[in-house]
Amino acid sequence: MRAPISCIVADDDEVDRLTTLSFIRKHPILKVDGVFAGAEAVLNAMQHLTPDVLFLDIDMPHVSGLELREKLKHVPVCIFITAFPEYAVEAFEKEALDFLVKPVKADRFERVVERVQQYLDLKDKATLVDTALGGDAIFIKEGHSQIKIQLHNVLYLEALKDYTRIVTAERKYCVLSALGNLIKEKPFDAFVRIHRSYAVQKEFVSKVTTSHVEINEHRLPVGRSYKDALPLFSNSSRRQP
Repeated sequence: MRAPISCIVADDDEVDRLTTLSFIRKHPILKVDGVFAGAEAVLNAMQHLTPDVLFLDIDMPHVSGLELREKLKHVPVCIFITAFPEYAVEAFEKEALDFLVKPVKADRFERVVERVQQYLDLKDKATLVDTALGGDAIFIKEGHSQIKIQLHNVLYLEALKDYTRIVTAERKYCVLSALGNLIKEKPFDAFVRIHRSYAVQKEFVSKVTTSHVEINEHRLPVGRSYKDALPLFSNSSRRQP
């Protein structure tokens, strides 16, 4: 069983702060190391805290949540919670794992906790892509073994901050490489980015809409800034693995 995930909360609004705290307390895997009304108090406390996760409001006086994240880049996970959706792009530029818009709903927070657990688990297990073979296969390390993955069997790639999940019909793998870097490598040049978190092989796409694509039972969102990629799927062979 994984050790408790330590976290801190920073929000200058008392009601929002207590709301976030109540959500956290519903998840035994999370352990609260501190609750703060501002960034300066966080920075003082960080001299003796080593949290795994930051739950940060953005619009705080003196030092914003975005500025605070910049100072605390060594903390593995940051979740921004804000009433201002327009901060989303800048938040992800600060390496946020997720971005919640107030008022936060319990089911949305639960998905965040699941994502945090998955990310930290993968962070513990992930390894570098080791070797490319002939442009159509890679080796990845898993423990003391090497696993050969045929790239034509990969359905899609999913970004998890500094890591990428490689999804085939049979199983999922994880490698220590950001999605943006991975798809620049020659073995992955057949993949099309459809979202900041997803890249797909077009021949596996069975359905395309303006909001999502479908691959097998997987429905993947299409990001607003990636809609220009949709015409690339019009001549897809719609191959099923």
